[in-house]
Amino acid sequence: MHKTIAVLFLLLPTLLFAQNDKSFTNENSIYLPNIKTVLCYNSTKEQSIPLITLNSQEKIVLSFDDLLGGTKNYWYTVEHCTSDWKSSRISTTDYLDGFNDDRIIDYRYSSNTTRKYTHYEVSLPNTQIQPKISGNYILKVYLDSDKNKPVISQRFYILDSQVAVTAEITNPLQVTDRNAKQKINFSINHSMPIANPYQDIKAVVMQNFDANTATLNTRPAFVRPNQLVYNDINANNFPGNNEFRKFDTRSLRYKAENVKDIYRDNQTVNVMLFQDAPRSSGAFGNQFDENGNFYIRNTEGRDDKTEADYTDILFTLNAASPGTNGEAYVVGRFNNFILNKDSKLLYDANRKQFYATILLKQGLYDYEYVWLNNDTKTVEAQPFEGSFFQTENSYQIFVYYRRPGARWDTLVGYSNMNNNSTERK
Repeated sequence: MHKTIAVLFLLLPTLLFAQNDKSFTNENSIYLPNIKTVLCYNSTKEQSIPLITLNSQEKIVLSFDDLLGGTKNYWYTVEHCTSDWKSSRISTTDYLDGFNDDRIIDYRYSSNTTRKYTHYEVSLPNTQIQPKISGNYILKVYLDSDKNKPVISQRFYILDSQVAVTAEITNPLQVTDRNAKQKINFSINHSMPIANPYQDIKAVVMQNFDANTATLNTRPAFVRPNQLVYNDINANNFPGNNEFRKFDTRSLRYKAENVKDIYRDNQTVNVMLFQDAPRSSGAFGNQFDENGNFYIRNTEGRDDKTEADYTDILFTLNAASPGTNGEAYVVGRFNNFILNKDSKLLYDANRKQFYATILLKQGLYDYEYVWLNNDTKTVEAQPFEGSFFQTENSYQIFVYYRRPGARWDTLVGYSNMNNNSTERK
């Protein structure tokens, strides 16, 4: 019996990879079930957009936890991508100084936690790997220096600011959308020569840094001297949706915001949230949120990174199914707004109730419920959350330029704005 258990333990990493038949994708993805709480941001501000300025002192920070504990031989590399996240297919010498890959050597073990884990962290650029051109990048983490053993892929951006982006949020011109959607109009102000703005310039607009909302703009409505204007009446109309729901698990001794109960079962900490109701009808209710972000916090320890515990969070939504051919999910930046088996809600037709249990690290979390309509292949929050023009959202605008004859796209402009202000990051 003990020999069998020992053999299974030794084979566990192999079994995990045997079940993982995926290769790297150019998306924010986690390829192993033991990897949790992947964070990627500009080091100047926690949970900021993972974007830094070329040749600056800014750093991209990537961190994650391995719930198997111990020490693993994790390696990483970066790859330059086109504006639509395909491989640029250029030599690493074109976009990297230093080495092509390196081992992650910064790790710490958890302490005073029910569930043991190892916390890993790496920052870029560093003495080993230094990107030297702007654009989209994928950071890839893999095991044992073997790229056939993917662990994490994470998108980040390097900006070579050459144009200025000005934008506004306004009501759509369509009467039926004026109270439910937000329209983004923007202009690109430039001093560099752009031979063909319809071919050389691409602009991507995104809501709350959710890749599912990314909208590509290739044709400006007006081309003026040193200015491209994007204000087509049918473009960049986003559902306002609603303010994000939230919960607080910074403490496991006291029940904080939206926490109904906390209990321990077989060395597992369980957190039951109050049951949620649909917000698709009724008036808009203003409340402060973090536009989908989450923050790892633990009020009962000194180090959030290694003393915050993992808990099973029970989400419950009391709502009838919006359709017969679709699925419901709970999403936020904590899972990169990804619709997969981990974020999928089960449905009890008798109770008219959706529910799911997700393992999450202690902290402050924003979340929302969305419906995937399999007939239209669209993801909608409106069936559960409603949609209002008044909702405070953030919008990111990325401007890409490919010089005539060039072999890659460069990121030459960026703006991050919300209903109240516009800022660089």
